[in-house]
Amino acid sequence: MLEAAIDAGASDVTSDADGHVVLTAFEDLNPVAKALEEKLGEAETVHSIWKPQTLTPIEGEKAESLMKLLATIEDDDDVQNVYANYDVDEATLGQLSAA
Repeated sequence: MLEAAIDAGASDVTSDADGHVVLTAFEDLNPVAKALEEKLGEAETVHSIWKPQTLTPIEGEKAESLMKLLATIEDDDDVQNVYANYDVDEATLGQLSAA
C-alpha cells in the first residue's frame, strides 16, 4: 500500500487493523485517489480532512474547558466534523476521564 500510494503521489500512509489512511495535499486528492483505485480497487471512503501542522499544548483547567466545549460542539446535530490543533498529554487526559 505504501509503495502504491507514494507512486500515486501521496505523502504518507498509516495502516492498522481497520485499514489504511493515505495523506496527500488537498489539490492532489482526486489524482491520488484515482491512481490508487486503478491499482488497488475502489476505496471505502475518500474525503479531505484538516490536519494541523503545529499543535498547541493545553493543560489543567484550560484542557477541562476545551474538552467540555468540544463535547458540546460534537453533540450538536448540525455539526458534521470538528477539527482542532490542541495537544493534551496523557496524564491530563487520564485526570479528565477519571473525573
